This record gives sequence, C-alpha cells and structure tokens, in this order.
Amino acid sequence: MKSRSTLATWLSNLDGCRLARVLETRRDAVAPPEPRSVGELADRLQRPGSVALALPQLALPHLQVAEALAALRVPASRDALTELLGAADGDSARELEAVLEALADQALVWPDGAEKFRMAGPLRQAWDAPLGLDAPLAELLAGTTSDELRGMLVALGVKPPGTKSQRLTALVEHHSDTERVRSLVAKAPAAARKLLEGRAEAGPAGPARFITFGSPGPDLEPGARWALDRGLLIQDRHRYGPARMPTEVALALRGPGWHAPFQPVPPSVGLASITPRELDREASAAATAFATQAASVLSACSTTAPALLKSGGIGARELARIGKAAQADDAVVRLALETAHAAGLLARDGDRVAPTGAYDTWARQEPPEQFAVLLQAWRNLPLTPTQARDEDNKALPALAGAPPCSGCPQARHGLLDAAARLPAGQGVRVASDLGPLIAWHRPLADSSPDGPPFATVIREAEILGVLARGALSAIGIHLLTSDAEGLGVECRRLLPSATTTARIGADLTAVVTGTPSTRLAALLDSVADRETSSTASVWRFSTGSIRRALDAGRVPEDITADLAAITAGPLPQPLAYLIADTTRGHGRVRVAPASCVLHGDEPALLAELAAHRRLAKLGLRQLAPTVLISRSPLDTTLATLRAEGYAPVAETADGTVRIEKARPRRAAAAVPAPRGPRARGVGRTAATSTAKESAAFDPSTLAARLLAAPAPEPSPLDGGAPFATDTEEIVAGWAKRLPYSDIRQLAHAIDTGQAITVEYVATSGNRTVRTLSHLELDPPYLEAWCHLRDAERVFTLARIHSVMSP
Repeated sequence: MKSRSTLATWLSNLDGCRLARVLETRRDAVAPPEPRSVGELADRLQRPGSVALALPQLALPHLQVAEALAALRVPASRDALTELLGAADGDSARELEAVLEALADQALVWPDGAEKFRMAGPLRQAWDAPLGLDAPLAELLAGTTSDELRGMLVALGVKPPGTKSQRLTALVEHHSDTERVRSLVAKAPAAARKLLEGRAEAGPAGPARFITFGSPGPDLEPGARWALDRGLLIQDRHRYGPARMPTEVALALRGPGWHAPFQPVPPSVGLASITPRELDREASAAATAFATQAASVLSACSTTAPALLKSGGIGARELARIGKAAQADDAVVRLALETAHAAGLLARDGDRVAPTGAYDTWARQEPPEQFAVLLQAWRNLPLTPTQARDEDNKALPALAGAPPCSGCPQARHGLLDAAARLPAGQGVRVASDLGPLIAWHRPLADSSPDGPPFATVIREAEILGVLARGALSAIGIHLLTSDAEGLGVECRRLLPSATTTARIGADLTAVVTGTPSTRLAALLDSVADRETSSTASVWRFSTGSIRRALDAGRVPEDITADLAAITAGPLPQPLAYLIADTTRGHGRVRVAPASCVLHGDEPALLAELAAHRRLAKLGLRQLAPTVLISRSPLDTTLATLRAEGYAPVAETADGTVRIEKARPRRAAAAVPAPRGPRARGVGRTAATSTAKESAAFDPSTLAARLLAAPAPEPSPLDGGAPFATDTEEIVAGWAKRLPYSDIRQLAHAIDTGQAITVEYVATSGNRTVRTLSHLELDPPYLEAWCHLRDAERVFTLARIHSVMSP
C-alpha cells in the first residue's frame, strides 16, 4: 500500500475540477467536517469507515475491477489488469478506462508514476479471497524451512539451489509457468487431479479441521499428499483449515481462456414508449392516492393511538384496524407509518405510538407539502417499510425498531439511478425487469427476501408515484438529485391542492374528489363513516354516525350549518330528515352512573337527605321526589346514613327487605385425603359413586363389607410383584406422577406401537390433552407424533400427568 505522502502527492497533482469532484464525493459519503488540506483528505481515505461508506455506492463493473486489482496484489500493472479482465481492446478497453476514471474520482484506486495502480488499504481488505484466489506462493511459503523447499523441488524434478532464498525463487519461478503447472497436474494421480481442479474453481473456502503442532493430520483428502509434496497446495502452520492453493496454481489450472468477470454494460431490458403527459398522469394519480390515504392513516392514529406489542412494533391486528379506518391496504399503512415515524410525525409514547406536535403542523399543510415530507423520509429509510414477512415467513410488525440496514437505502438509490438511465421517453415493459438493473447499479443493495429481486422497493416506488409505467417520474428525478426545492415544485404541479368542498347526494353519501382538507376530513369523519379513500373519497351518513356526533356534544343546528358550508347547494332532504329524526330520539333515555338507589314514600325526607351536608360525600343525586341515587356502595351508604341518625333498610335484587342476621362462623370439617398407591387414580366419578354407596348403607354394614373384602395386592411401586416389562420399569423411574395403572398402559402402548392419549403440562404451565402415536422411548423423553400439533414432538416423561385410551 502506498504511504500517505504518496497519496497526498497524487491528489495534489489533480486538476482543480477533478479534486473538487473527489472532495464532493468524499463529503457525501463520509459526512465529517470539510478536510482542510489534501494531506488530511489522504489520511481520511485510509480509514476503513470512508471506504465502507463508498463501497455500497459502487456499480457492478467498479466492484469487479476493484476485486481484480485486489487479486493481483497491488501495485498491479495495467497490462496485468487488462489481461485478467479480458479487456485488452475494443469497447471493453474503453469501458475499463471509464471505470478506472470513476474509481480515481472516488480516490479508491489511482495510478502511480510507474504506470501501476494502487488501491486504498481498506478497500483491499473488503475481500478475504478476491476472485476466489488465495495468497501468492511466496507469501504462503514464508514459514517453510529450507529442507521442506528442497523436498518440493526434488519432487518436481528441479535441482535444488544451495540457499533457502534461492530455493524459494526457483519454486516460485516453476509455479509461475502456467504450462508447466498444467502439464504437471495432467500427469498427477486421478484423486490429486480431481482435488486440484475442484479447488481451483471453488476457491480457498473449505471445511475446517484440527491441525496438531502445525502438521497436517493423517486424515488428508484423497490426493492431498501428492499436491502438498510438490507445493501445489500449502498447509498453513498458523491457522486451522484445509491446505491452501497459491494464486499462481489456481490461475494456471483455470486455463488461458479464463478471465475475471467484467460486465461494463448493464443488462438489457424490454422497453416501451411513454409520453411525458402519460407519465405525469400516472405519477399524479399514484401520488394523490397515497397522500390521501397517508393522511387518513395518520388521522386514524391521532384518533386512537395504536398499541405496541410487548416485543415492540405495531402488530397485524392494529395494522388491520388502522387500514380499515383509513380504507388503505397493508402496504400503504406500513409505508405511511414508517415514513411518518422517520419524519418525526409519530413517536413512541409509553406502550403506544402517538402523533407528535410536528404532526399538527403537517396536518395543516396542503397535500403537496405533506407528500413531499413523507417522500423525502422514504428515500433514506434504513429499512424496507412494506416488507410484511421475514425469511422464515413470519409476520413482521411495523415500527419494530429493527437495526438499520445499509443495503435498504442503496436499493432505493439503485432504483432511482437505474430508472434515470433509461432512454428518454421510454420505460420498462414490466416493472420487475428493473430488478437486474438495480443489481447492476448497486450490487451490495438489499434485495427482496423472496420473489423477483427488488420487487418490494419497486412496488413502493409505484405506490408513491416515483415510478410510473416503468419510467422515472418528475418526482423521482428530483428525489434522485436530493433537490428538495425542485421536489416541492413538482409535487405542487402534480398533486392538486386540498379539496374544501364535498358533493352530498340524496343517497346519504358525501363524495370528495382529490385530497380532502384536514378540516373537511375531520368534519365528515365526525358525522359520517368513511367508505373509500383514494383519488375520490366517499363518506356515508347514517343514524349511528349522526348519533355519534350528537354524543360528542355537537348540536343539530351546528351539524346542519357545517354541512351546508361545505356543499354548493342546500342539503338534500333525506339528510335533513335523518338529522332531525336522530335528534328527536337522542337523549330520551338517560343512563346515570350509580352504585345504589335510595327510595321512599316521603318526598320531604328524601329532599332532606339530598341537602344534608354530612351526606355530600355519598354523592347523592335526586332523580325524582321519592328517588335518590348514590355513587357510594350500598354498605357504605347504609353505614353513613345510620351514623347520622337515620334508619334505612337494605333491599335484595328482587326488591324484598334484606334480613341482616349475624350467623356464627363455622369452619367446614376437613376431609382426610385418600392414601395408598391407588388413591391418585381415583377420579371425581369414583368419589361420587362412593358417596352414593355410603348413603345407601349404614356404617355397620359398610364396616362388615370392608372387613370381608380381600386386601389389594401391592404394586411394584410399593414393593410388590416386579414390573411386568423393562419398559414399565423405565417409565416408572421417570414418570413419577403416574399411578401404576397409567404406567402399565403407557408402557404397553410403547411396546405395541399403539396410539395413546395423555394429559401433558408444558414448561409454561399450560395443560393440554394430546393423542400420541409412533412412540419411541428415549429416557427421560418420549418422542412421538403429536396429533394436536400435527408434527413430531419430544415430551418429558415427568410432565405426563395421566394416561387415557385414545
């Protein structure tokens, strides 16, 4: 790697325009303060963070050239690079020059005075094995002894020189001759030839194995010893792993026709013509629809803040609720929530997500300004907002706070870059065809976890109107250049201003074309139910919606006046009748909160109670001359009234007087628990049967029967007869909760392969009844097919509490 002074010298020789481009590129990528000198810029370019930020922004040919230079072990000559890439002449040579120029503008690769290319150190470290090639032979043989070098030369048929350095030079010279290496491998044993050819194609990766005291173990791969003896494979003494193949050997075995991949031209796609007017119309419709639905989504969050899952994020149930309220699908809801959160319009508030103070300002803006805020937030989102499932097909919550994904913004930037480079007046026939173009412009971008590449980000761009008919819209052009002012101008041109009027029909619907203003949407949401929300929004009036407005404190005169103000003509007669009829029945029945009711035959006495100062704490309220309600519980009300000298009585639920007779407290007699090994198997049915039998006979008869009954034989658990089978003994040793009868039944099912039903308690404490089949005993576990889960499961014998026939 060239020293800092060499890099500074090269930078200082750049012309002013090109140096300005380097500084501008570095400022965009690294974002620290402006370097004060060329030397400081050179220092900064050696830092890993600088290259780490620039690397994801490189296109595929730039990465391919950088990888080829890394494989050549810079400094590398131009001839070696062109030969490796197969770009010696023609269009490929011109494209290679353009790529090298672009890498030089990024200050990642530069030529020195000796016509060789050098590379920033962190960029070289981006590849462990560039092009699948390991280190050169001289580097791999650094720790080899002179005697080992002599043995390799003898095996190759080369007379060993006298010193170690001479022997190393002779071995490197031999392996650098590709014809000699290919001829040697062609005469090798079949196993060695197969191993070497496979390793040359696959690269240095392989299964790790343990090496003792720096020498390979006896379990080498077939043919490896032959290759190790001749230096075609080198065993690394300082790390574990398979033998390593030198770069010279790998390149020789790949053949003279092999070249490193170099794709300077993006893949071709099918194109279709599109006029600017068609492009603007498609983009305007999509952007208007999203702006309207996003405003509805955030309005729904403002009305009822969505709850967060315990694990974080907004779950599927809350997303469905918001989508239903806003009449938007899941993708739009997720996109609106994520962009609003990134723009600071939403924030976590305890166990919920609520709008911030910035949302109120945003809600008062016109739709073009609202849309521009969300669009700029989407451009740099460190995630894919509409991705609803992960790689395991599990549902993903929204606003989950996942770690930032650097490849996600690059996918959007790659989409903008790829679409911007399409011929003017043309777009791709199928939007998914942009996926390979994105992969060419941003190879390190994060693609879709499933389906066509970059399908999710392409769909997001279509929802936002950034992409229309397979071409980049005017909105997307300004989004690509990060031109906030131009983006605002285009949004105002393509998106109509908020609509402040509605067309109210006799069918009790209100239709708003375009995006309704915040005031109009709030008014219609309060008195009607939203049915659709798109380029045209529809609300429907009903008895329930008018009653909801009256419950919120609105008066019918204000409702009528507000609706008349947003429509061009008078209100339709059916709507006026609906408001009047709903108002007439509203409040005819009132429901008051009360803990108990006081009533009597003397109005004067009840009026005295209601006016009594010392009874104010009861919260008494007079509903009728002879009826009071109390906000305090019945017992508290009775005690307070009696303390003030009154003599009230309590009533039961059916209206009769409650008799307050104190009964002495008595404890129930304890029932002794049954003992013996069979006591655990006695169920509720047996206990009920025993109670019936005890009621049918007197105690003396029962005693005589018990004395005459033969004593039960003790089970193996109590030291009786031995277990019938080994399986019984094993199950009994682990299933401590089972009685002997259940142990026998479970052991019989295991031995005969029959199905069985068990009561099982999981580690979480949940008790389930499962039918099991295909039982296999593996103490202390039981492996079986669970019919409840329809899958193979492993059960702990100690957690089986009972056994039943299936």
